[in-house]
Amino acid sequence: MLPHYDISQIRIGTCLPGQFAEQWGPHMADIGFETLSVNFHMEYYGVNIEEQGPRMKAMAEEKGVEITTLGYYCNAIQYEEHKKALERAIDAAHLYGAKIVSTFAGAYEGKSVDESFQRFGEVFRDLAKRAEDRGVRLAIENCPMGGTWDRATCNIGFNPRAWERMFDEVPSDALGLEWEPAHQMIQLIDPIAQLRKWVKKVYHVHGKDATVDHRAVADYGVLCNTDWYAPERTPGFGDSNWRDIIYILHAGGYTGDICVEGYHDPIYKKDWEMTAQKHALAYLKWCRGGDFTANPWEKK
Repeated sequence: MLPHYDISQIRIGTCLPGQFAEQWGPHMADIGFETLSVNFHMEYYGVNIEEQGPRMKAMAEEKGVEITTLGYYCNAIQYEEHKKALERAIDAAHLYGAKIVSTFAGAYEGKSVDESFQRFGEVFRDLAKRAEDRGVRLAIENCPMGGTWDRATCNIGFNPRAWERMFDEVPSDALGLEWEPAHQMIQLIDPIAQLRKWVKKVYHVHGKDATVDHRAVADYGVLCNTDWYAPERTPGFGDSNWRDIIYILHAGGYTGDICVEGYHDPIYKKDWEMTAQKHALAYLKWCRGGDFTANPWEKK
């Protein structure tokens, strides 16, 4: 007999660059996105997040959406100022209404992943405790950022071999993953099998896909470039079966959202960006079964 899953429908959102969040957020809510993620990369671009947060939260409430995630992607292992900026995001997340703070795991740039684990533990045990005290969770994005195991850039958290060590170093429920299939497909990892294994540690999901050119891999291998054989795609244009992804998330107890991470598709970009994002929104809603409809025979 199959188990019964008591689920809440996974909502579909989109990622907003933090410096444009107040300008773009209302439009994204108006076209049907149900959640928003506000993201900063390595700096705040002059944005005062303590002031932006309440304004964004008020806008979201007016539009009937939720800001689930505040992202500050940085290298807190190598740079103390990055750690302090990430602490600021953890402290300010509640001002946006966000329960997740997404980031990178950091690295010693140009050195092997193995050399960073001790420092990762020192930094993220402290950060995880801070997050726990403030009622939020940290989610490490699984992006290689152009790095390899032997020569990392700013994120050691791109591979399950690293995750095992990371979560041993920081055995906290406040620390998990921000997962997307594209970053694993570039490594020729099967994202579906991986998600089944790691779903309990997935705290946020990015809606980004990839298309793997297996013929190119067979002809040239993978060392010519980091991702030329697996260009990143907007959901609905890539190889992943998002129906399976959503099923696995439900079965694993995931109650969060999937935020479309646009601005990467090599075809649907620039003037076609919103076309791609609206397609992803409709496609992912279809993959989850459409909009929730209550059974007419249920008592009110």
